[in-house]
Amino acid sequence: MKIIVEKLWNSIEAIMALLMVTMIALVFTNVVLRYGFSSSLRPSVELSRMCFVWVVMLGAVVVLRRDEHLAVTEISDVFFPRAVPFLRRLGWAIILFAVGMLFWGSFRQMMANWNNISQLTGLPSGLFYASGFISGGLMAFVAVIRIFNPDAFATEDEPTK
Repeated sequence: MKIIVEKLWNSIEAIMALLMVTMIALVFTNVVLRYGFSSSLRPSVELSRMCFVWVVMLGAVVVLRRDEHLAVTEISDVFFPRAVPFLRRLGWAIILFAVGMLFWGSFRQMMANWNNISQLTGLPSGLFYASGFISGGLMAFVAVIRIFNPDAFATEDEPTK
C-alpha cells in the first residue's frame, strides 16, 4: 500500500512538471510568434492559464502532504506543549472541513460548467474546476491520514514535527 501511495505522489509531481513545461513552451512560443511574426496561437493563453491553475492546485496538495504550508507554532509549542498533539489534530480537522468545502464546491461548479465548451480550445470549462475537485479530494485524504497518524507522510530526510 505504501508503494502505491508513493507512486501516486511521484506521479502528481511528474504531472506538475509536465504542466509547467507545457505552460512555459506555450507562453514562449506565443511571445516569439507575436513579436517576431505578428501572429499568435489563440488557444495558448487559455491552455497556459489552465496549466497554471492545475499546477497551483496540485502544488497545494504536495505542500500539504509535506506539511510545508505556513504555520505559526511557537506559542503552542512553548506555552502548551502537552496540548500540541491535540491542537495539531484540531488543525487537521479544520483543514479537512475547508478542503471538504473546496471539494464539494468545485464538484458542483465542474458539473455545472462541463457542457460549456471553449471556442478557442474545444475543451470543457469544467476542467478548470476539476482541478479543485481533484486537489480537494487529495487534500482531504492527507488531512484524514494526518488526523489519525500525524507522522504518516514523513520520510527519512524530512524531520517529524
